[in-house]
Amino acid sequence: MKAMIINAYGDSDVFTSIDTDKPRVEAGHLVVKIAATSVNTVDTMIRQMGKDLPLSPDLPAILGMDFAGTIDAVGEGVTGFQVGDEVYGCAGGLANLPGTLAEYMLADARLIAHKPKSLSMREAAAIPLVGITAYEGLLRAGTHNGQKVLVHGGAGGVGHIALQLAAFFGAEVYATGSSDEQLELIGQLGGIGINYRTESVSDYVAKHTNGAGFDVVFDSVGGANLANSFEAATLNGQIATTVSMLELDLTPAHFKGLSLHVVFMLIPMLHNQGREQHGEILKKLAEIADQGKLKPIVDEVPFTLEAIGQAHDRLSSGQATGKVVVSVN
Repeated sequence: MKAMIINAYGDSDVFTSIDTDKPRVEAGHLVVKIAATSVNTVDTMIRQMGKDLPLSPDLPAILGMDFAGTIDAVGEGVTGFQVGDEVYGCAGGLANLPGTLAEYMLADARLIAHKPKSLSMREAAAIPLVGITAYEGLLRAGTHNGQKVLVHGGAGGVGHIALQLAAFFGAEVYATGSSDEQLELIGQLGGIGINYRTESVSDYVAKHTNGAGFDVVFDSVGGANLANSFEAATLNGQIATTVSMLELDLTPAHFKGLSLHVVFMLIPMLHNQGREQHGEILKKLAEIADQGKLKPIVDEVPFTLEAIGQAHDRLSSGQATGKVVVSVN
């Protein structure tokens, strides 16, 4: 099979095309013929930072986490899947798990689900990492019908999925953006847009919650922006974030009685613990998508497997709208 590997960590030109052996199926696993994969920020971080990240694989390595494709072989002990099934998941590209930048991959069956029937392979490949992240964060924050939910970064990869899922759960959803295009997208996805460049936190809290604050804040920006999340939340409110690698004064959270949920969806892959939960979430996401309630936004610029470096550059440029997707087969 053809694959793109890296022999060194660094810039986007480190990828090299090779011919290598197609993986053999193992017990509890599937061999999947990859149709498409998407690029996530963590993929670019691994490529750039290497072993400074504890989740980076040894070299040479095949990166790439998300995929959609067709089952080529089924391992011993695997039930619910058969050759020819269309599936999707987030199952490799870190630690000792080979990635998706290849024509075939060996994947743990617990990390996979049947692809949404209503979505193309490219659309399905855009969902797994961001979809699991958004679903887990909203679930841990107890999101439910009748709440007011604020999504920071509502036009981003995780944010645009969290926005749709919060609406599916019955919440009234608001989301921040920084341009007319982002605010228009937020509106198209069922949210009420907030321009964080022109509106202060106190202004939009007063405007949309009568000063009470939001029941749930999903912060896909994180970092220093968590201070804004603390300010925007109601008393005893819930905050879920995907980025918490910083030092931060928790005093505002203390006096509001806030609960903070840190979402790091790669834990089951890294530690081989609770992997079946990812398969279950992907199954639910497929059901929501097939009900017409979840539609990933795929960036308009297409890429082939050989152009993976350019795909990384596209994501890092900040010019992409939605997920950057790479066609493989």
